[in-house]
Amino acid sequence: MVDIETFARRIPKIELHLHLEGAVRPGTFVELARKNGIELPPHGDISELYRYDNLPDFLKIYDLVSRSIRDSSDFHRITYEMLESCADSGARHVEFFFSPHAHQAHGVAYTIMLAGIFNAMDDIETDRGLTSRLIPAHSRELGLERGFAFLDLVQEHRTDKVIGIGLDYNEAPFPPAPYQPLFERAATLGLHRTAHAGESGPAENVRDSLAILGVERIDHGYHVVDDEDLVAACREQGVFFTCCPSTTEATTIWRDLAAPDHAMRQMIEAGLNVTINSDDPPMFGTDLGKEYALVATKMGFGADVLKNCALNSIRASWLDEGTKATLLSEWDAEIDALAAELDAPAAAIH
Repeated sequence: MVDIETFARRIPKIELHLHLEGAVRPGTFVELARKNGIELPPHGDISELYRYDNLPDFLKIYDLVSRSIRDSSDFHRITYEMLESCADSGARHVEFFFSPHAHQAHGVAYTIMLAGIFNAMDDIETDRGLTSRLIPAHSRELGLERGFAFLDLVQEHRTDKVIGIGLDYNEAPFPPAPYQPLFERAATLGLHRTAHAGESGPAENVRDSLAILGVERIDHGYHVVDDEDLVAACREQGVFFTCCPSTTEATTIWRDLAAPDHAMRQMIEAGLNVTINSDDPPMFGTDLGKEYALVATKMGFGADVLKNCALNSIRASWLDEGTKATLLSEWDAEIDALAAELDAPAAAIH
């Protein structure tokens, strides 16, 4: 017999909202900073650097971590370690972001970044059977002109490992609508599109990301709950949301996962297509398995909700339709078999 937390960690998963630079292990961060001559702020334990109370403060550390990654071996190391952690948490496939501009600002060539990342993706698939795809993301703080330069670079060096583009960084002062031309061009190039919206920004950012940018899924999306009509439209349209429980406690107004009005609870109970993801796991002391467990232990949802979120991660992924159909059938049976081992009948799938 297993408890609900063990069940949450063992079920198969797809990770859809994970930032490479935010997934650097603390010890690796310190070693790379030392290797590459990056001075760190005064601190005792490295965990002291990983303390922030809002999105802008978090991004300052995120950028500092990014500065410490300089050559292809650095990119290989952080990518392999990130994907290894995903595999340990039950992930079978990962679609992850990275921030080219954060490295270009310090003279690192895009080709250097890709060399290390691609090699690590191949190595982890050989070693652990974990497949992965890359989503270069544009910082919304940099404007449209630099967005087009970003997209040109992505297209010039594109392989089948690069599956789409994202839009991230500080959301509230930088709405999505100005990026319509960028996303329209990405669509013509056959790139998938997603955007961070509704994390620190209003529900309108979710609406505009869907209606104006034409994104295929929403990263975070929590403020959708502020607009009942938008919730209904997203439910009707089957919009997928890549939610990240732990980060809501630092970067949003919803600081208590157990609260009855937490946005993720409202989204799940409203019938929206929620997926569970880890975002920047070492920076928030978590991993993908723990994020699923939190939905059970802190939010009080049972195996039925965890199963639906896991299956939603297949549906929301950018895998081909044939692969999705196969995985949906296989995982349905696999998760039901695990649920049969639960030691709490009330938590079982029904």
